Amino acid sequence: MERSRIAVAGASGLIGGALVRSLTADGHEVRRLVRGTPRAAGEIRWDPEGGRVDAAGLAGCHAVVNVAGAGVGDRRWTDAYKRRIRDSRVKGTAALAEAVASLDAQDRPRVFVNGSAIGYYGETGERTVDESAPAGEGFLPELCVEWEGATAPAQEAGVRTVLTRTGLVVSREGGAWGRLFPLFRAGAGGRMGDGRQYWSFVALHDEVAAIRHLIETGGLSGPFNITAPHPVTNREITAAMGRVLHRPTLFPVPASVLRTVLGEMAGDVLGSARVLPTRLLESGFRFAFPEIEGAIRAAL
Repeated sequence: MERSRIAVAGASGLIGGALVRSLTADGHEVRRLVRGTPRAAGEIRWDPEGGRVDAAGLAGCHAVVNVAGAGVGDRRWTDAYKRRIRDSRVKGTAALAEAVASLDAQDRPRVFVNGSAIGYYGETGERTVDESAPAGEGFLPELCVEWEGATAPAQEAGVRTVLTRTGLVVSREGGAWGRLFPLFRAGAGGRMGDGRQYWSFVALHDEVAAIRHLIETGGLSGPFNITAPHPVTNREITAAMGRVLHRPTLFPVPASVLRTVLGEMAGDVLGSARVLPTRLLESGFRFAFPEIEGAIRAAL
């Protein structure tokens, strides 16, 4: 792709930060959406929970990428925090989609890439699912449906809209693996529950590469699962972490303890999501780290 101007919401987060570094390294101009008064060139003011964004800052951008939102695993799921998770995603997405749609046709971005999650599918057990599967039941599936639906104004304005349903990102810098690495390094890691639940993972490198592929490849729209093509069980992940870090994995965490500590969020940790990136592979994308051990080593 020729050097372009790209706006990123969530630029300070795990995925957004890595995406900004990748785009900047290749000479693209990145505009960051920030809360409060912009203090540097290329910053655009927005208030995701308040549903407001400076639409003029998006004019002339080739793409708008939204990977912003309160961390799903950052806190126990109280009713108040669940509202924050929802509002930061649904209201923020709606504000961006409406801002994009409000621009004159010649100033509108060509593509709007909006983050979503494999939480869309809910519990799948050992059954594999891809983008053709319906939404599951529960807080996360319902959130994802509403979140993705908030992109409607951009789609109706004729902007190519991509929904990235991301799996568990393997990285030392944050997310679930950001918490796992220190535990396993200390020799305190182990399987969670019975360890038979599937975790659909993706290396941070592949997450960023996939987003860039979806920006750059014309004609792609709708949902795309960004997960490695070989999802593995929590038990297999535990063994891989032990091999790579050369540490014992002797401390399983019983399901009852997870439910006590995490509350409702424990269902997401203990649940099984065996998700395949069918549409991404069909579009010609190839993963650099399709296997769990390679993804762990890449994170180190």
